[in-house]
Amino acid sequence: MIETLAGPRGAGVEDLSATALLAAIKERKATEHRAAADQLDLAARWADLHPPESIHSAASFTVPGCDHEEPIAGEGAPLVAEFCVAELGAVLGISTTSAKRLIGHALELRHRLPRLWAQVQSGAVPAWRARSVAEATIHATPALTPEAAGWVDSQVAAVAGRVGPAQLDRLVAETIKRFDLAAPDPAGDPEDGYLSVDPRHATIDTQDVHYAGTMRLEAELDLADALDLDRALAHGAATLAALGSAETLDARRAKALGDLARTQTALDLHTQGNAEARAADGLPVAREVVLHAHFDATACGDQTVFGPTGRMEEGQRLLLLDQVKGWCADTRTKVTIKPVIDLTAELTSPGYDIPDRIREQVVLRDRTCVFPWCSRPARGCDIDHVIPYDPDAHAGGRPQPGPTTTSNLAALCRRHHRLKTHSAWRYSITGPDALEWTSPHGHRFRRDPSGTTALDDPPPVPLPRRQ
Repeated sequence: MIETLAGPRGAGVEDLSATALLAAIKERKATEHRAAADQLDLAARWADLHPPESIHSAASFTVPGCDHEEPIAGEGAPLVAEFCVAELGAVLGISTTSAKRLIGHALELRHRLPRLWAQVQSGAVPAWRARSVAEATIHATPALTPEAAGWVDSQVAAVAGRVGPAQLDRLVAETIKRFDLAAPDPAGDPEDGYLSVDPRHATIDTQDVHYAGTMRLEAELDLADALDLDRALAHGAATLAALGSAETLDARRAKALGDLARTQTALDLHTQGNAEARAADGLPVAREVVLHAHFDATACGDQTVFGPTGRMEEGQRLLLLDQVKGWCADTRTKVTIKPVIDLTAELTSPGYDIPDRIREQVVLRDRTCVFPWCSRPARGCDIDHVIPYDPDAHAGGRPQPGPTTTSNLAALCRRHHRLKTHSAWRYSITGPDALEWTSPHGHRFRRDPSGTTALDDPPPVPLPRRQ
Protein backbone atom coordinates (compact mmCIF):
# COMPACT_ATOMS: atom_id res chain seq x y z
CA MET A 1 0.00 0.00 0.00
CA ILE A 2 1.46 3.39 -1.04
CA GLU A 3 0.75 6.02 1.57
CA THR A 4 2.36 9.07 -0.13
CA LEU A 5 2.37 10.36 -3.69
CA ALA A 6 6.08 10.08 -4.36
CA GLY A 7 7.75 9.71 -7.73
CA PRO A 8 6.37 10.74 -11.12
CA ARG A 9 2.92 12.19 -11.35
CA GLY A 10 0.32 9.44 -11.01
CA ALA A 11 2.83 6.78 -9.88
CA GLY A 12 1.06 4.40 -7.53
CA VAL A 13 -2.06 6.55 -7.18
CA GLU A 14 -4.25 3.67 -8.31
CA ASP A 15 -3.09 1.66 -5.30
CA LEU A 16 -4.20 4.24 -2.72
CA SER A 17 -7.25 3.46 -0.65
CA ALA A 18 -9.90 6.10 0.04
CA THR A 19 -8.46 6.59 3.54
CA ALA A 20 -4.94 7.05 2.17
CA LEU A 21 -6.14 9.53 -0.46
CA LEU A 22 -7.83 11.67 2.18
CA ALA A 23 -4.72 11.54 4.36
CA ALA A 24 -2.51 12.48 1.41
CA ILE A 25 -4.59 15.47 0.35
CA LYS A 26 -4.82 16.64 3.98
CA GLU A 27 -1.04 16.45 4.20
CA ARG A 28 -0.68 18.46 0.98
CA LYS A 29 -3.05 21.12 2.35
CA ALA A 30 -0.97 21.40 5.53
CA THR A 31 2.14 21.74 3.38
CA GLU A 32 0.43 24.49 1.39
CA HIS A 33 -0.43 26.39 4.61
CA ARG A 34 3.13 25.97 5.87
CA ALA A 35 4.54 27.30 2.58
CA ALA A 36 2.19 30.31 2.66
CA ALA A 37 3.26 31.11 6.23
CA ASP A 38 6.92 30.82 5.21
CA GLN A 39 6.25 33.11 2.26
CA LEU A 40 4.88 35.79 4.60
CA ASP A 41 7.93 35.46 6.84
CA LEU A 42 10.34 35.67 3.91
CA ALA A 43 8.48 38.67 2.46
CA ALA A 44 8.87 40.47 5.81
CA ARG A 45 12.58 39.59 5.86
CA TRP A 46 12.94 40.92 2.31
CA ALA A 47 11.39 44.18 3.50
CA ASP A 48 13.86 44.29 6.42
CA LEU A 49 16.72 44.27 3.91
CA HIS A 50 15.28 47.24 1.99
CA PRO A 51 14.40 50.22 4.19
CA PRO A 52 13.70 53.41 2.23
CA GLU A 53 16.31 56.15 2.09
CA SER A 54 13.58 58.69 2.75
CA ILE A 55 9.82 58.68 3.18
CA HIS A 56 9.48 59.84 -0.43
CA SER A 57 10.98 56.60 -1.74
CA ALA A 58 8.78 54.35 0.41
CA ALA A 59 6.40 51.93 -1.26
CA SER A 60 2.76 53.00 -1.03
CA PHE A 61 -0.65 52.53 -2.60
CA THR A 62 -2.11 55.30 -4.74
CA VAL A 63 -5.56 56.36 -3.57
CA PRO A 64 -7.86 56.96 -6.60
CA GLY A 65 -9.17 60.52 -6.76
CA CYS A 66 -6.82 61.77 -4.03
CA ASP A 67 -3.47 63.52 -4.02
CA HIS A 68 -2.06 61.48 -1.13
CA GLU A 69 -0.78 57.91 -1.05
CA GLU A 70 -1.53 55.20 1.48
CA PRO A 71 1.26 53.19 3.20
CA ILE A 72 1.38 49.47 2.47
CA ALA A 73 0.95 48.73 6.20
CA GLY A 74 -0.48 50.63 9.15
CA GLU A 75 1.11 52.99 11.68
CA GLY A 76 3.91 51.28 13.56
CA ALA A 77 4.99 49.01 10.71
CA PRO A 78 8.33 49.82 9.02
CA LEU A 79 8.50 51.52 5.65
CA VAL A 80 9.86 49.66 2.64
CA ALA A 81 11.94 50.88 -0.30
CA GLU A 82 9.74 51.35 -3.35
CA PHE A 83 11.99 49.68 -5.92
CA CYS A 84 12.56 46.42 -4.00
CA VAL A 85 8.94 45.36 -4.46
CA ALA A 86 9.09 44.76 -8.20
CA GLU A 87 11.88 42.19 -8.02
CA LEU A 88 10.07 40.14 -5.38
CA GLY A 89 6.92 40.20 -7.50
CA ALA A 90 8.79 39.20 -10.65
CA VAL A 91 10.44 36.21 -8.94
CA LEU A 92 7.07 35.09 -7.55
CA GLY A 93 5.37 35.53 -10.93
CA ILE A 94 2.93 38.17 -9.67
CA SER A 95 2.41 41.85 -10.39
CA THR A 96 4.23 44.59 -8.49
CA THR A 97 0.93 45.59 -6.89
CA SER A 98 0.33 42.03 -5.64
CA ALA A 99 3.88 41.87 -4.27
CA LYS A 100 3.31 45.17 -2.50
CA ARG A 101 0.17 43.74 -0.93
CA LEU A 102 2.05 40.60 0.17
CA ILE A 103 4.78 42.65 1.88
CA GLY A 104 2.20 44.96 3.44
CA HIS A 105 0.25 42.04 4.89
CA ALA A 106 3.44 40.46 6.26
CA LEU A 107 4.52 43.67 8.00
CA GLU A 108 1.01 44.41 9.29
CA LEU A 109 0.78 40.95 10.84
CA ARG A 110 4.28 40.92 12.29
CA HIS A 111 4.23 44.42 13.79
CA ARG A 112 0.56 45.28 14.45
CA LEU A 113 -1.14 41.88 14.74
CA PRO A 114 1.55 39.85 16.57
CA ARG A 115 -0.83 37.31 18.13
CA LEU A 116 -2.29 36.43 14.75
CA TRP A 117 1.22 36.39 13.27
CA ALA A 118 2.31 33.84 15.89
CA GLN A 119 -0.72 31.69 15.12
CA VAL A 120 0.12 31.74 11.41
CA GLN A 121 3.72 30.75 12.04
CA SER A 122 2.64 27.94 14.38
CA GLY A 123 0.18 26.60 11.83
CA ALA A 124 -2.92 27.33 13.92
CA VAL A 125 -4.31 29.87 11.42
CA PRO A 126 -4.01 29.65 7.61
CA ALA A 127 -2.08 32.53 6.05
CA TRP A 128 -5.00 33.49 3.80
CA ARG A 129 -7.27 34.10 6.81
CA ALA A 130 -4.67 36.23 8.53
CA ARG A 131 -4.07 38.21 5.34
CA SER A 132 -7.78 39.05 5.11
CA VAL A 133 -7.59 40.51 8.63
CA ALA A 134 -4.43 42.45 7.75
CA GLU A 135 -6.12 43.86 4.64
CA ALA A 136 -9.00 45.12 6.79
CA THR A 137 -6.79 46.75 9.43
CA ILE A 138 -4.45 48.35 6.89
CA HIS A 139 -7.22 50.01 4.88
CA ALA A 140 -9.73 50.76 7.63
CA THR A 141 -11.30 54.22 7.41
CA PRO A 142 -10.42 56.07 9.55
CA ALA A 143 -6.97 54.51 10.03
CA LEU A 144 -6.50 52.27 13.05
CA THR A 145 -3.89 53.29 15.61
CA PRO A 146 -1.44 50.62 16.84
CA GLU A 147 -3.57 50.27 19.99
CA ALA A 148 -6.76 49.81 17.96
CA ALA A 149 -5.08 47.27 15.68
CA GLY A 150 -3.84 45.45 18.79
CA TRP A 151 -7.39 45.18 20.09
CA VAL A 152 -8.55 43.69 16.77
CA ASP A 153 -5.61 41.30 17.02
CA SER A 154 -6.65 40.13 20.49
CA GLN A 155 -10.25 39.55 19.40
CA VAL A 156 -9.35 37.63 16.23
CA ALA A 157 -6.59 35.61 17.89
CA ALA A 158 -9.02 34.51 20.63
CA VAL A 159 -10.99 32.55 18.04
CA ALA A 160 -7.90 31.41 16.10
CA GLY A 161 -8.70 33.67 13.17
CA ARG A 162 -12.08 32.09 12.45
CA VAL A 163 -13.93 35.25 11.40
CA GLY A 164 -15.76 35.85 8.17
CA PRO A 165 -15.86 39.08 6.15
CA ALA A 166 -19.09 40.33 7.75
CA GLN A 167 -17.81 39.65 11.28
CA LEU A 168 -14.54 41.36 10.44
CA ASP A 169 -16.34 44.46 9.14
CA ARG A 170 -18.35 44.65 12.36
CA LEU A 171 -15.24 44.18 14.45
CA VAL A 172 -13.40 47.01 12.69
CA ALA A 173 -16.46 49.26 13.05
CA GLU A 174 -16.63 48.48 16.77
CA THR A 175 -12.93 49.21 17.10
CA ILE A 176 -13.34 52.62 15.48
CA LYS A 177 -16.05 53.51 17.95
CA ARG A 178 -14.30 51.97 20.96
CA PHE A 179 -11.13 53.98 20.34
CA ASP A 180 -12.93 57.21 19.28
CA LEU A 181 -11.06 57.26 15.98
CA ALA A 182 -13.70 59.09 13.91
CA ALA A 183 -14.32 62.78 14.45
CA PRO A 184 -17.80 63.47 15.89
CA ASP A 185 -20.46 64.80 13.59
CA PRO A 186 -21.35 68.26 14.92
CA ALA A 187 -24.83 68.00 13.40
CA GLY A 188 -25.53 64.57 14.84
CA ASP A 189 -26.03 63.01 18.23
CA PRO A 190 -22.84 63.59 20.25
CA GLU A 191 -23.33 60.20 21.86
CA ASP A 192 -23.41 58.48 18.50
CA GLY A 193 -21.13 60.63 16.39
CA TYR A 194 -17.99 58.54 16.49
CA LEU A 195 -18.95 55.69 14.21
CA SER A 196 -18.62 56.93 10.65
CA VAL A 197 -18.21 53.75 8.65
CA ASP A 198 -20.09 54.23 5.39
CA PRO A 199 -20.77 50.85 3.76
CA ARG A 200 -22.15 52.28 0.51
CA HIS A 201 -20.32 51.32 -2.65
CA ALA A 202 -20.88 50.30 -6.26
CA THR A 203 -18.13 47.99 -7.51
CA ILE A 204 -17.73 46.52 -10.98
CA ASP A 205 -15.19 43.70 -11.25
CA THR A 206 -13.48 44.71 -14.49
CA GLN A 207 -10.83 42.02 -14.00
CA ASP A 208 -13.28 39.14 -14.40
CA VAL A 209 -15.30 38.87 -17.58
CA HIS A 210 -17.61 35.97 -18.38
CA TYR A 211 -17.21 34.17 -21.70
CA ALA A 212 -20.56 35.67 -22.70
CA GLY A 213 -19.09 39.16 -22.39
CA THR A 214 -20.62 40.15 -19.04
CA MET A 215 -19.17 41.61 -15.84
CA ARG A 216 -20.28 41.38 -12.21
CA LEU A 217 -21.64 44.41 -10.35
CA GLU A 218 -21.94 44.54 -6.57
CA ALA A 219 -23.41 47.51 -4.71
CA GLU A 220 -24.65 48.62 -1.33
CA LEU A 221 -26.95 51.63 -1.57
CA ASP A 222 -28.85 54.00 0.63
CA LEU A 223 -32.24 52.45 1.44
CA ALA A 224 -34.21 55.02 -0.55
CA ASP A 225 -31.80 54.81 -3.50
CA ALA A 226 -32.01 51.01 -3.49
CA LEU A 227 -35.82 51.02 -3.51
CA ASP A 228 -35.88 53.62 -6.28
CA LEU A 229 -33.43 51.58 -8.32
CA ASP A 230 -35.47 48.41 -7.81
CA ARG A 231 -38.60 50.16 -9.08
CA ALA A 232 -36.70 51.64 -12.04
CA LEU A 233 -35.36 48.21 -13.02
CA ALA A 234 -38.79 46.62 -12.64
CA HIS A 235 -40.29 49.33 -14.85
CA GLY A 236 -37.51 49.00 -17.43
CA ALA A 237 -37.87 45.22 -17.54
CA ALA A 238 -41.64 45.50 -17.98
CA THR A 239 -41.16 48.05 -20.78
CA LEU A 240 -38.77 45.75 -22.62
CA ALA A 241 -41.26 42.88 -22.30
CA ALA A 242 -44.07 45.09 -23.65
CA LEU A 243 -41.85 45.95 -26.62
CA GLY A 244 -41.51 42.27 -27.46
CA SER A 245 -38.38 41.14 -25.62
CA ALA A 246 -38.42 37.40 -24.97
CA GLU A 247 -35.45 37.49 -22.59
CA THR A 248 -35.74 36.37 -18.97
CA LEU A 249 -36.72 38.81 -16.24
CA ASP A 250 -33.17 38.84 -14.86
CA ALA A 251 -31.73 39.60 -18.30
CA ARG A 252 -34.26 42.40 -18.86
CA ARG A 253 -33.47 43.92 -15.46
CA ALA A 254 -29.76 43.83 -16.28
CA LYS A 255 -30.45 45.48 -19.64
CA ALA A 256 -32.60 48.11 -17.94
CA LEU A 257 -29.65 48.94 -15.67
CA GLY A 258 -27.50 49.47 -18.75
CA ASP A 259 -30.16 51.77 -20.18
CA LEU A 260 -30.02 53.79 -16.95
CA ALA A 261 -26.26 54.14 -17.39
CA ARG A 262 -26.70 55.60 -20.87
CA THR A 263 -29.55 58.02 -20.23
CA GLN A 264 -29.80 60.42 -17.34
CA THR A 265 -32.99 60.39 -15.32
CA ALA A 266 -31.98 63.06 -12.81
CA LEU A 267 -32.16 66.81 -13.47
CA ASP A 268 -29.12 68.00 -15.43
CA LEU A 269 -28.41 71.48 -14.16
CA HIS A 270 -25.61 72.04 -16.68
CA THR A 271 -28.03 71.54 -19.63
CA GLN A 272 -30.93 73.66 -18.35
CA GLY A 273 -32.05 76.07 -21.05
CA ASN A 274 -29.62 74.62 -23.58
CA ALA A 275 -31.72 73.10 -26.36
CA GLU A 276 -28.64 72.02 -28.32
CA ALA A 277 -27.55 69.86 -25.40
CA ARG A 278 -30.58 67.59 -25.77
CA ALA A 279 -31.17 64.90 -28.33
CA ALA A 280 -33.86 65.20 -30.98
CA ASP A 281 -36.10 62.82 -29.01
CA GLY A 282 -36.17 65.24 -26.10
CA LEU A 283 -34.25 62.94 -23.75
CA PRO A 284 -31.15 64.11 -21.90
CA VAL A 285 -27.88 63.70 -23.74
CA ALA A 286 -26.40 60.27 -23.12
CA ARG A 287 -23.06 60.07 -21.35
CA GLU A 288 -20.22 59.40 -23.74
CA VAL A 289 -18.26 56.21 -23.08
CA VAL A 290 -15.30 55.50 -25.34
CA LEU A 291 -14.40 51.86 -25.98
CA HIS A 292 -11.66 50.56 -28.27
CA ALA A 293 -12.63 47.29 -29.96
CA HIS A 294 -10.27 45.21 -32.10
CA PHE A 295 -11.45 42.45 -34.45
CA ASP A 296 -9.66 40.36 -37.04
CA ALA A 297 -11.06 41.06 -40.49
CA THR A 298 -10.68 39.48 -43.92
CA ALA A 299 -11.62 40.83 -47.33
CA CYS A 300 -14.29 38.80 -49.11
CA GLY A 301 -14.91 40.38 -52.50
CA ASP A 302 -16.23 43.90 -51.93
CA GLN A 303 -17.07 43.16 -48.30
CA THR A 304 -15.06 43.00 -45.09
CA VAL A 305 -15.87 40.03 -42.87
CA PHE A 306 -15.16 40.32 -39.14
CA GLY A 307 -14.47 37.40 -36.83
CA PRO A 308 -17.13 36.52 -34.20
CA THR A 309 -14.89 37.41 -31.26
CA GLY A 310 -12.53 40.29 -30.67
CA ARG A 311 -10.72 42.13 -27.93
CA MET A 312 -11.80 45.16 -25.98
CA GLU A 313 -8.74 47.25 -25.23
CA GLU A 314 -10.15 48.43 -21.91
CA GLY A 315 -9.24 45.60 -19.55
CA GLN A 316 -7.92 43.39 -22.38
CA ARG A 317 -11.20 41.47 -22.33
CA LEU A 318 -13.20 39.28 -24.67
CA LEU A 319 -15.67 41.09 -26.89
CA LEU A 320 -18.38 39.52 -29.04
CA LEU A 321 -19.20 40.90 -32.48
CA ASP A 322 -22.92 40.53 -31.73
CA GLN A 323 -22.48 42.87 -28.76
CA VAL A 324 -20.92 45.54 -30.96
CA LYS A 325 -23.75 45.13 -33.48
CA GLY A 326 -26.23 45.65 -30.67
CA TRP A 327 -24.45 48.80 -29.51
CA CYS A 328 -24.34 50.17 -33.05
CA ALA A 329 -28.06 49.52 -33.52
CA ASP A 330 -28.80 52.01 -30.75
CA THR A 331 -29.56 55.34 -32.43
CA ARG A 332 -27.95 57.13 -29.51
CA THR A 333 -24.60 55.39 -30.01
CA LYS A 334 -21.80 57.21 -31.81
CA VAL A 335 -19.47 54.87 -33.68
CA THR A 336 -16.05 55.93 -34.98
CA ILE A 337 -14.05 53.63 -37.25
CA LYS A 338 -10.32 54.35 -37.41
CA PRO A 339 -7.97 53.22 -40.19
CA VAL A 340 -6.18 49.93 -39.69
CA ILE A 341 -2.63 50.39 -38.39
CA ASP A 342 0.02 48.00 -39.69
CA LEU A 343 1.72 46.76 -36.53
CA THR A 344 4.62 45.27 -38.50
CA ALA A 345 5.63 48.52 -40.17
CA GLU A 346 8.77 50.28 -38.92
CA LEU A 347 7.88 53.91 -38.20
CA THR A 348 10.61 56.42 -37.49
CA SER A 349 10.87 59.98 -36.22
CA PRO A 350 14.10 62.01 -36.37
CA GLY A 351 13.94 63.50 -32.86
CA TYR A 352 13.29 62.34 -29.30
CA ASP A 353 9.57 63.18 -29.18
CA ILE A 354 7.21 60.39 -30.18
CA PRO A 355 4.55 61.38 -32.76
CA ASP A 356 0.96 60.26 -32.25
CA ARG A 357 1.07 57.77 -35.12
CA ILE A 358 4.06 55.93 -33.59
CA ARG A 359 2.58 56.08 -30.08
CA GLU A 360 -0.68 54.54 -31.33
CA GLN A 361 1.21 51.78 -33.11
CA VAL A 362 3.22 50.90 -29.99
CA VAL A 363 0.08 50.98 -27.82
CA LEU A 364 -1.73 48.56 -30.15
CA ARG A 365 1.31 46.31 -30.47
CA ASP A 366 2.22 46.02 -26.77
CA ARG A 367 -1.35 46.21 -25.35
CA THR A 368 0.01 46.43 -21.78
CA CYS A 369 3.08 47.60 -19.91
CA VAL A 370 5.93 45.27 -20.96
CA PHE A 371 7.44 44.86 -17.48
CA PRO A 372 7.30 41.22 -16.25
CA TRP A 373 3.78 40.27 -15.11
CA CYS A 374 2.44 43.83 -15.42
CA SER A 375 -1.00 44.16 -17.03
CA ARG A 376 -1.59 47.91 -16.97
CA PRO A 377 -3.13 48.98 -20.32
CA ALA A 378 -0.59 50.45 -22.71
CA ARG A 379 -2.86 53.39 -23.58
CA GLY A 380 -2.16 54.88 -20.15
CA CYS A 381 1.58 54.10 -20.24
CA ASP A 382 4.69 56.06 -21.11
CA ILE A 383 6.44 55.13 -24.36
CA ASP A 384 10.06 54.38 -23.49
CA HIS A 385 13.21 54.20 -25.62
CA VAL A 386 14.57 50.70 -24.88
CA ILE A 387 18.06 51.86 -25.87
CA PRO A 388 18.21 55.38 -24.40
CA TYR A 389 18.10 58.30 -26.80
CA ASP A 390 21.32 60.36 -26.83
CA PRO A 391 20.46 64.06 -27.28
CA ASP A 392 24.13 64.92 -27.91
CA ALA A 393 24.81 62.28 -30.57
CA HIS A 394 24.10 64.50 -33.56
CA ALA A 395 26.19 67.42 -32.26
CA GLY A 396 29.08 65.07 -31.53
CA GLY A 397 28.92 63.47 -34.96
CA ARG A 398 27.98 60.09 -33.52
CA PRO A 399 25.21 57.79 -34.79
CA GLN A 400 22.08 57.85 -32.65
CA PRO A 401 22.21 54.74 -30.37
CA GLY A 402 18.57 54.98 -29.34
CA PRO A 403 16.52 56.18 -32.30
CA THR A 404 12.82 56.99 -32.08
CA THR A 405 11.70 54.04 -34.13
CA THR A 406 9.06 51.39 -33.55
CA SER A 407 11.50 48.57 -32.82
CA ASN A 408 13.26 50.65 -30.13
CA LEU A 409 10.11 51.69 -28.27
CA ALA A 410 8.05 49.94 -25.59
CA ALA A 411 5.10 50.78 -23.35
CA LEU A 412 5.98 51.13 -19.66
CA CYS A 413 3.62 52.24 -16.92
CA ARG A 414 4.92 55.18 -14.89
CA ARG A 415 5.97 52.97 -11.95
CA HIS A 416 8.06 50.62 -14.07
CA HIS A 417 9.38 53.44 -16.24
CA ARG A 418 10.80 55.02 -13.09
CA LEU A 419 12.12 51.63 -12.01
CA LYS A 420 13.98 51.18 -15.29
CA THR A 421 15.38 54.72 -15.12
CA HIS A 422 16.41 54.88 -11.46
CA SER A 423 17.31 51.30 -10.50
CA ALA A 424 19.50 48.43 -11.71
CA TRP A 425 16.69 46.80 -13.71
CA ARG A 426 17.67 46.50 -17.40
CA TYR A 427 15.92 45.26 -20.53
CA SER A 428 16.90 44.65 -24.13
CA ILE A 429 15.33 43.64 -27.43
CA THR A 430 15.90 39.97 -28.22
CA GLY A 431 13.59 39.51 -31.21
CA PRO A 432 10.43 40.80 -32.90
CA ASP A 433 8.09 41.92 -30.10
CA ALA A 434 10.32 40.14 -27.57
CA LEU A 435 12.18 41.73 -24.66
CA GLU A 436 14.44 40.31 -21.99
CA TRP A 437 14.49 41.88 -18.52
CA THR A 438 17.25 41.40 -15.95
CA SER A 439 16.62 42.23 -12.29
CA PRO A 440 19.20 43.74 -9.90
CA HIS A 441 19.98 40.24 -8.56
CA GLY A 442 20.32 38.68 -12.00
CA HIS A 443 16.89 37.09 -12.47
CA ARG A 444 15.92 37.13 -16.13
CA PHE A 445 12.47 37.29 -17.72
CA ARG A 446 11.25 37.18 -21.30
CA ARG A 447 8.28 39.37 -22.19
CA ASP A 448 6.50 38.85 -25.51
CA PRO A 449 2.88 38.95 -26.79
CA SER A 450 2.16 35.62 -25.05
CA GLY A 451 3.10 37.01 -21.63
CA THR A 452 6.03 36.64 -19.21
CA THR A 453 8.40 33.68 -18.98
CA ALA A 454 11.04 33.24 -16.26
CA LEU A 455 14.50 32.42 -17.67
CA ASP A 456 16.34 31.50 -14.48
CA ASP A 457 18.14 28.46 -15.84
CA PRO A 458 21.08 28.34 -15.17
CA PRO A 459 21.08 30.22 -11.83
CA PRO A 460 21.49 33.99 -12.27
CA VAL A 461 24.69 35.86 -11.52
CA PRO A 462 24.28 39.07 -9.48
CA LEU A 463 24.80 42.21 -11.51
CA PRO A 464 27.06 45.04 -10.35
CA ARG A 465 25.11 48.09 -9.28
CA ARG A 466 25.40 51.28 -11.31
CA GLN A 467 27.76 53.89 -9.95
